[in-house]
Amino acid sequence: DKKASEGLIIPAMIEGKPVTSIGNEAFKDCKSLTNITIGNGVTSIGRAAFFKCSKLTSITIGNGVTSIGGNAFFGCIRLTSITIGNGVTSIGEGFFSYCESLTSITIPDSVTSIGGNAFYYCTSLTSIAIPDSVTSIGVSSFERCTKLTSIAIPDSVTNIGESAFVLCSSLTSITIPDSVTSIGDWAFYQCTNLSAVTFLGDAPKIEDKAFEDSSPTIYREADAKGWGDTLAGRPVKLITEKP
Repeated sequence: DKKASEGLIIPAMIEGKPVTSIGNEAFKDCKSLTNITIGNGVTSIGRAAFFKCSKLTSITIGNGVTSIGGNAFFGCIRLTSITIGNGVTSIGEGFFSYCESLTSITIPDSVTSIGGNAFYYCTSLTSIAIPDSVTSIGVSSFERCTKLTSIAIPDSVTNIGESAFVLCSSLTSITIPDSVTSIGDWAFYQCTNLSAVTFLGDAPKIEDKAFEDSSPTIYREADAKGWGDTLAGRPVKLITEKP
């Protein structure tokens, strides 16, 4: 219903019948909805369920939810607060794209992957902690997060996808754990203030343009393997040489 009341609580039962899912595009373009609480009885949220709910400011997702469809909260431009239950296993394709007011988010330990465009154009996001359950960071997952100054990548992550941090112009440094074995093209494209990237393990497989239009110095451990004088066109120094 595009004229839903300002606040909405989705209960476990309606008219004696259990509520277990929210369908695809269920609240798409619902312009009046400002907050929503999803009860523990719900196990799935469909694709684009809250697409462009432009006045939605807060969401609480119960622990029963294990599946959320792509673009679920795409374009919720006033969304500032979200609590994700610990049943969710994936931050999927385009989940929070264009959530321009989102400043921070806690990702539960149940999440194992961050999908493509998950936080695309979240221009108010300043920091994010990725739990050590996550193994991959998808294509363009944090692209154009222009205020992102801090991100902690755990040593469970093995792959950083293509264009993952494009135009993260406030990012000044990042540490890559020894678990990361591959980094895609354009991963740090136009990260104009990125001055230091510290690798804690062996040299990863990395595409030539991973640091295109960025100018960090690469720092590595002395006993790590596979390193040369440069990595993807950037100079490599020992961690002991960091200023």
